[in-house]
Amino acid sequence: MYKENKIAVVVPTYNEERLIGETLSGIPKYVDKVYVIDDSSTDKTSEIVKKFAKKDPRVIYTRHEKNKGVGAAIVSGYKKALEDGIDIAAVMAGDNQMDPEELPKLLDPIIEGRADYTKGNRLFGYEYVRNMSRFRYTGNIALTFLTKMASGYWHLMDPQNGYTAISKKCLETINLDSIYPGFGYPNDLLVKLNFHSFRVLDVPIPARYGREKSYIKYRKYIVKVAWLLLKDFFWRLKWKYLALSFHPLVFFYIVGILLLFMGFFGGLYSLYYKFVLGGSLFIRGVLSLLFFIIGVQMFLFAMLFDMQEERRNGKY
Repeated sequence: MYKENKIAVVVPTYNEERLIGETLSGIPKYVDKVYVIDDSSTDKTSEIVKKFAKKDPRVIYTRHEKNKGVGAAIVSGYKKALEDGIDIAAVMAGDNQMDPEELPKLLDPIIEGRADYTKGNRLFGYEYVRNMSRFRYTGNIALTFLTKMASGYWHLMDPQNGYTAISKKCLETINLDSIYPGFGYPNDLLVKLNFHSFRVLDVPIPARYGREKSYIKYRKYIVKVAWLLLKDFFWRLKWKYLALSFHPLVFFYIVGILLLFMGFFGGLYSLYYKFVLGGSLFIRGVLSLLFFIIGVQMFLFAMLFDMQEERRNGKY
Protein backbone atom coordinates (compact mmCIF):
# COMPACT_ATOMS: atom_id res chain seq x y z
CA MET A 1 0.00 0.00 0.00
CA TYR A 2 0.99 3.63 -0.50
CA LYS A 3 -0.28 6.11 2.09
CA GLU A 4 -3.10 3.74 3.03
CA ASN A 5 -4.23 3.32 -0.59
CA LYS A 6 -4.16 0.10 -2.60
CA ILE A 7 -2.11 0.74 -5.73
CA ALA A 8 -2.01 -1.22 -8.96
CA VAL A 9 0.17 -0.83 -12.03
CA VAL A 10 -1.22 -1.85 -15.40
CA VAL A 11 1.52 -2.91 -17.84
CA PRO A 12 0.27 -3.20 -21.43
CA THR A 13 2.82 -5.12 -23.46
CA TYR A 14 3.35 -6.35 -26.98
CA ASN A 15 6.57 -8.10 -28.04
CA GLU A 16 8.65 -6.57 -25.26
CA GLU A 17 10.95 -9.50 -24.47
CA ARG A 18 13.97 -7.17 -24.27
CA LEU A 19 12.58 -4.74 -21.71
CA ILE A 20 9.62 -6.28 -19.88
CA GLY A 21 11.96 -7.81 -17.30
CA GLU A 22 13.53 -4.44 -16.49
CA THR A 23 10.10 -2.86 -16.30
CA LEU A 24 8.77 -5.38 -13.78
CA SER A 25 11.98 -5.31 -11.73
CA GLY A 26 11.67 -1.58 -11.28
CA ILE A 27 8.08 -1.45 -10.01
CA PRO A 28 8.14 -0.21 -6.38
CA LYS A 29 7.42 -2.54 -3.48
CA TYR A 30 4.47 -0.45 -2.28
CA VAL A 31 2.50 -1.42 -5.40
CA ASP A 32 -0.07 -4.08 -4.45
CA LYS A 33 -0.88 -5.54 -7.86
CA VAL A 34 0.89 -5.58 -11.22
CA TYR A 35 -1.42 -6.47 -14.11
CA VAL A 36 0.59 -7.43 -17.17
CA ILE A 37 -1.72 -7.49 -20.17
CA ASP A 38 -0.05 -9.25 -23.08
CA ASP A 39 -1.72 -8.08 -26.28
CA SER A 40 -0.99 -11.28 -28.19
CA SER A 41 2.82 -11.10 -28.27
CA THR A 42 4.64 -13.45 -30.62
CA ASP A 43 8.04 -13.35 -28.88
CA LYS A 44 9.14 -14.56 -25.43
CA THR A 45 7.26 -11.90 -23.48
CA SER A 46 4.85 -14.40 -21.93
CA GLU A 47 7.65 -16.69 -20.75
CA ILE A 48 9.51 -13.86 -19.06
CA VAL A 49 6.40 -12.51 -17.32
CA LYS A 50 5.35 -15.95 -16.09
CA LYS A 51 8.79 -16.44 -14.52
CA PHE A 52 8.39 -13.13 -12.69
CA ALA A 53 4.90 -14.13 -11.55
CA LYS A 54 6.33 -17.24 -9.84
CA LYS A 55 8.76 -15.08 -7.84
CA ASP A 56 6.45 -12.13 -7.24
CA PRO A 57 2.78 -12.91 -6.38
CA ARG A 58 1.84 -9.31 -7.19
CA VAL A 59 2.37 -9.99 -10.90
CA ILE A 60 -0.82 -11.18 -12.63
CA TYR A 61 -0.46 -12.19 -16.26
CA THR A 62 -3.32 -11.93 -18.75
CA ARG A 63 -3.09 -12.62 -22.46
CA HIS A 64 -5.28 -11.37 -25.28
CA GLU A 65 -5.49 -14.20 -27.78
CA LYS A 66 -6.10 -11.62 -30.50
CA ASN A 67 -4.27 -8.29 -30.76
CA LYS A 68 -6.77 -5.63 -29.70
CA GLY A 69 -4.60 -2.54 -29.24
CA VAL A 70 -2.89 -0.83 -26.35
CA GLY A 71 -6.08 0.92 -25.23
CA ALA A 72 -7.91 -2.38 -24.98
CA ALA A 73 -5.01 -3.87 -23.00
CA ILE A 74 -5.14 -1.01 -20.51
CA VAL A 75 -8.91 -1.34 -20.15
CA SER A 76 -8.43 -5.04 -19.34
CA GLY A 77 -6.06 -3.99 -16.58
CA TYR A 78 -8.49 -1.36 -15.30
CA LYS A 79 -11.25 -3.95 -15.05
CA LYS A 80 -9.02 -6.22 -12.99
CA ALA A 81 -8.20 -3.29 -10.72
CA LEU A 82 -11.91 -2.74 -10.11
CA GLU A 83 -12.42 -6.42 -9.34
CA ASP A 84 -9.63 -6.29 -6.75
CA GLY A 85 -10.83 -3.09 -5.09
CA ILE A 86 -7.78 -1.04 -6.08
CA ASP A 87 -7.90 2.65 -5.06
CA ILE A 88 -5.55 3.99 -7.77
CA ALA A 89 -4.43 2.29 -10.97
CA ALA A 90 -1.33 3.59 -12.75
CA VAL A 91 -0.14 2.69 -16.24
CA MET A 92 3.48 1.92 -17.05
CA ALA A 93 4.37 0.66 -20.52
CA GLY A 94 6.24 -2.61 -20.89
CA ASP A 95 9.18 -0.94 -22.66
CA ASN A 96 10.68 0.60 -19.49
CA GLN A 97 10.08 4.17 -20.71
CA MET A 98 8.36 5.23 -17.49
CA ASP A 99 10.60 5.91 -14.52
CA PRO A 100 9.10 4.17 -11.44
CA GLU A 101 10.73 6.74 -9.16
CA GLU A 102 8.32 9.32 -10.61
CA LEU A 103 5.21 7.29 -9.72
CA PRO A 104 4.52 9.11 -6.39
CA LYS A 105 4.18 12.37 -8.34
CA LEU A 106 1.16 10.84 -10.06
CA LEU A 107 -0.30 9.20 -6.96
CA ASP A 108 -0.06 12.04 -4.44
CA PRO A 109 -2.46 14.53 -6.14
CA ILE A 110 -5.17 11.85 -6.26
CA ILE A 111 -4.61 10.80 -2.65
CA GLU A 112 -4.63 14.44 -1.52
CA GLY A 113 -7.93 15.05 -3.32
CA ARG A 114 -6.50 17.52 -5.85
CA ALA A 115 -7.18 15.36 -8.91
CA ASP A 116 -9.07 12.32 -10.13
CA TYR A 117 -6.67 11.54 -12.98
CA THR A 118 -3.03 12.48 -13.36
CA LYS A 119 -0.76 12.22 -16.38
CA GLY A 120 2.86 12.84 -17.20
CA ASN A 121 3.93 15.87 -19.21
CA ARG A 122 7.14 15.60 -21.25
CA LEU A 123 6.70 19.06 -22.81
CA PHE A 124 7.33 21.07 -19.66
CA GLY A 125 10.69 22.46 -20.80
CA TYR A 126 13.71 21.86 -23.02
CA GLU A 127 15.39 19.53 -20.56
CA TYR A 128 12.23 17.39 -20.65
CA VAL A 129 12.02 17.02 -24.46
CA ARG A 130 15.64 17.13 -25.61
CA ASN A 131 15.66 13.36 -26.20
CA MET A 132 12.44 13.47 -28.26
CA SER A 133 12.79 13.45 -32.07
CA ARG A 134 11.74 16.63 -33.91
CA PHE A 135 9.03 14.81 -35.88
CA ARG A 136 7.65 13.23 -32.72
CA TYR A 137 7.71 16.59 -30.93
CA THR A 138 5.93 18.38 -33.80
CA GLY A 139 3.26 15.70 -34.04
CA ASN A 140 2.76 15.80 -30.28
CA ILE A 141 2.25 19.58 -30.34
CA ALA A 142 -0.36 19.27 -33.12
CA LEU A 143 -2.26 16.52 -31.29
CA THR A 144 -1.99 18.50 -28.05
CA PHE A 145 -4.00 21.38 -29.55
CA LEU A 146 -6.57 19.06 -31.10
CA THR A 147 -6.96 17.20 -27.79
CA LYS A 148 -7.40 20.47 -25.89
CA MET A 149 -10.24 21.40 -28.21
CA ALA A 150 -11.84 17.95 -28.22
CA SER A 151 -11.58 17.32 -24.47
CA GLY A 152 -12.06 20.82 -23.06
CA TYR A 153 -9.00 20.42 -20.83
CA TRP A 154 -7.24 23.51 -22.15
CA HIS A 155 -4.56 23.48 -19.46
CA LEU A 156 -3.16 20.08 -20.47
CA MET A 157 -0.07 19.34 -22.54
CA ASP A 158 1.38 16.13 -23.97
CA PRO A 159 -1.89 14.13 -24.16
CA GLN A 160 -0.02 11.22 -25.78
CA ASN A 161 1.83 10.55 -22.54
CA GLY A 162 0.83 7.10 -21.31
CA TYR A 163 2.29 7.46 -17.81
CA THR A 164 -0.94 8.01 -15.89
CA ALA A 165 -2.84 7.29 -12.68
CA ILE A 166 -6.59 7.08 -12.29
CA SER A 167 -8.84 6.92 -9.25
CA LYS A 168 -11.29 4.15 -8.44
CA LYS A 169 -14.13 6.67 -8.73
CA CYS A 170 -13.23 7.39 -12.37
CA LEU A 171 -13.04 3.69 -13.22
CA GLU A 172 -16.43 3.05 -11.64
CA THR A 173 -18.04 5.97 -13.50
CA ILE A 174 -16.68 5.77 -17.04
CA ASN A 175 -17.93 3.17 -19.51
CA LEU A 176 -14.59 1.43 -19.99
CA ASP A 177 -15.84 -0.52 -23.00
CA SER A 178 -16.39 2.76 -24.87
CA ILE A 179 -12.70 3.80 -24.70
CA TYR A 180 -10.85 3.73 -28.01
CA PRO A 181 -8.82 0.47 -28.17
CA GLY A 182 -5.84 1.73 -30.19
CA PHE A 183 -3.03 4.22 -29.62
CA GLY A 184 -5.51 7.12 -29.43
CA TYR A 185 -6.90 5.82 -26.11
CA PRO A 186 -5.37 8.57 -23.88
CA ASN A 187 -6.95 11.31 -26.00
CA ASP A 188 -10.33 9.58 -26.04
CA LEU A 189 -10.17 8.92 -22.30
CA LEU A 190 -9.63 12.63 -21.62
CA VAL A 191 -12.85 13.43 -23.49
CA LYS A 192 -14.74 10.87 -21.39
CA LEU A 193 -13.24 12.28 -18.19
CA ASN A 194 -14.30 15.82 -19.11
CA PHE A 195 -17.83 14.68 -19.89
CA HIS A 196 -18.08 13.37 -16.31
CA SER A 197 -16.43 16.56 -14.93
CA PHE A 198 -13.40 14.84 -13.40
CA ARG A 199 -10.34 16.85 -12.40
CA VAL A 200 -7.24 16.14 -14.49
CA LEU A 201 -3.74 17.26 -13.56
CA ASP A 202 -0.52 17.46 -15.57
CA VAL A 203 2.62 16.28 -13.79
CA PRO A 204 6.01 17.28 -15.27
CA ILE A 205 7.96 14.05 -15.89
CA PRO A 206 10.99 13.93 -18.23
CA ALA A 207 10.94 11.64 -21.23
CA ARG A 208 13.07 8.52 -20.85
CA TYR A 209 13.99 7.01 -24.20
CA GLY A 210 16.45 4.21 -24.74
CA ARG A 211 16.22 0.75 -26.27
CA GLU A 212 12.45 0.66 -26.66
CA LYS A 213 10.88 -0.02 -30.05
CA SER A 214 7.82 1.97 -31.07
CA TYR A 215 5.10 0.21 -33.04
CA ILE A 216 3.41 3.51 -33.94
CA LYS A 217 3.39 4.52 -37.62
CA TYR A 218 3.30 8.22 -36.90
CA ARG A 219 1.93 9.59 -40.17
CA LYS A 220 -1.00 7.19 -40.17
CA TYR A 221 -1.36 7.54 -36.41
CA ILE A 222 -1.64 11.34 -36.44
CA VAL A 223 -4.33 11.27 -39.15
CA LYS A 224 -6.30 8.54 -37.36
CA VAL A 225 -6.16 10.26 -33.96
CA ALA A 226 -7.04 13.64 -35.50
CA TRP A 227 -10.19 12.08 -36.99
CA LEU A 228 -11.00 10.44 -33.64
CA LEU A 229 -10.63 13.79 -31.88
CA LEU A 230 -12.89 15.53 -34.40
CA LYS A 231 -15.64 13.01 -33.65
CA ASP A 232 -14.96 13.30 -29.91
CA PHE A 233 -15.22 17.10 -30.13
CA PHE A 234 -18.74 17.00 -31.58
CA TRP A 235 -19.71 14.16 -29.20
CA ARG A 236 -18.72 16.27 -26.19
CA LEU A 237 -20.59 19.33 -27.47
CA LYS A 238 -23.68 17.27 -28.20
CA TRP A 239 -23.92 15.48 -24.87
CA LYS A 240 -22.37 17.90 -22.39
CA TYR A 241 -23.60 21.23 -23.76
CA LEU A 242 -26.80 20.30 -25.64
CA ALA A 243 -28.36 17.07 -24.35
CA LEU A 244 -27.65 17.49 -20.63
CA SER A 245 -27.65 21.31 -20.52
CA PHE A 246 -27.36 24.25 -22.86
CA HIS A 247 -24.37 26.54 -23.19
CA PRO A 248 -23.96 29.28 -25.84
CA LEU A 249 -20.46 28.05 -26.66
CA VAL A 250 -22.13 25.42 -28.88
CA PHE A 251 -23.62 28.19 -31.01
CA PHE A 252 -20.31 30.03 -31.23
CA TYR A 253 -18.41 26.85 -32.14
CA ILE A 254 -20.83 25.72 -34.85
CA VAL A 255 -21.41 29.13 -36.44
CA GLY A 256 -17.70 29.90 -36.21
CA ILE A 257 -16.80 26.67 -38.01
CA LEU A 258 -19.40 27.30 -40.73
CA LEU A 259 -18.16 30.84 -41.33
CA LEU A 260 -14.54 29.67 -41.43
CA PHE A 261 -15.41 27.15 -44.14
CA MET A 262 -17.47 29.71 -46.06
CA GLY A 263 -14.65 32.25 -45.86
CA PHE A 264 -11.93 29.79 -46.86
CA PHE A 265 -13.72 28.18 -49.79
CA GLY A 266 -15.26 31.50 -50.79
CA GLY A 267 -11.74 32.91 -50.98
CA LEU A 268 -10.62 30.05 -53.21
CA TYR A 269 -13.61 30.59 -55.50
CA SER A 270 -12.90 34.33 -55.60
CA LEU A 271 -9.37 33.63 -56.85
CA TYR A 272 -10.74 31.17 -59.42
CA TYR A 273 -13.35 33.71 -60.55
CA LYS A 274 -10.67 36.39 -60.92
CA PHE A 275 -7.81 34.53 -62.57
CA VAL A 276 -9.67 31.83 -64.53
CA LEU A 277 -13.00 33.40 -65.42
CA GLY A 278 -11.66 36.95 -65.61
CA GLY A 279 -14.24 38.45 -63.24
CA SER A 280 -13.90 40.97 -60.44
CA LEU A 281 -12.20 39.90 -57.21
CA PHE A 282 -13.22 42.77 -54.95
CA ILE A 283 -16.79 41.98 -53.81
CA ARG A 284 -16.36 38.22 -53.52
CA GLY A 285 -12.93 38.59 -51.94
CA VAL A 286 -14.10 41.09 -49.34
CA LEU A 287 -17.14 38.99 -48.39
CA SER A 288 -14.99 35.86 -48.07
CA LEU A 289 -12.47 37.70 -45.89
CA LEU A 290 -15.28 39.11 -43.74
CA PHE A 291 -16.81 35.65 -43.24
CA PHE A 292 -13.41 34.25 -42.32
CA ILE A 293 -12.62 37.02 -39.81
CA ILE A 294 -16.02 36.72 -38.10
CA GLY A 295 -15.61 32.94 -38.06
CA VAL A 296 -12.23 33.24 -36.32
CA GLN A 297 -13.70 35.64 -33.75
CA MET A 298 -16.65 33.36 -32.97
CA PHE A 299 -14.39 30.32 -32.74
CA LEU A 300 -12.10 32.16 -30.30
CA PHE A 301 -15.11 33.23 -28.23
CA ALA A 302 -16.22 29.59 -28.07
CA MET A 303 -12.75 28.52 -26.91
CA LEU A 304 -12.83 31.23 -24.24
CA PHE A 305 -16.25 30.07 -23.00
CA ASP A 306 -14.92 26.50 -22.91
CA MET A 307 -11.91 27.54 -20.81
CA GLN A 308 -14.09 29.55 -18.42
CA GLU A 309 -16.45 26.61 -17.99
CA GLU A 310 -13.56 24.40 -16.87
CA ARG A 311 -12.31 27.01 -14.41
CA ARG A 312 -15.81 27.52 -13.05
CA ASN A 313 -16.16 23.80 -12.43
CA GLY A 314 -12.78 23.64 -10.73
CA LYS A 315 -11.16 21.12 -13.08
CA TYR A 316 -7.71 22.61 -12.36
